[in-house]
Amino acid sequence: MRGKLMFITGLAAGFVLGSRAGREKYEEITANAKKVWEHPTVQEAAGVAQAQANKLYTEGKDKLNESKLGEKLKSASTTSGTGSETSTLSTSGSGMTSSNGTGTTY
Repeated sequence: MRGKLMFITGLAAGFVLGSRAGREKYEEITANAKKVWEHPTVQEAAGVAQAQANKLYTEGKDKLNESKLGEKLKSASTTSGTGSETSTLSTSGSGMTSSNGTGTTY
């Protein structure tokens, strides 16, 4: 309970101090954050992290498909008539898209 109270107190203090700083300080912070994000080193690190995430996703998917659980999931989806929709997730590019097998992309 004491931790929650301290958190709420800190949050309130941050809000008050932040609102006193005003819009100008906010604009300065966002401009600096944008400058850091657009730095080539940061972008390179983000690309490496994305590549590693894609690799881990693929490896995990392959391991699942090769496991007994993956075999059960495959057999369950082929035997049930209502669960025929599959979900695919693409993480290429700057955004992620998901398709539910009906042609609708989210």
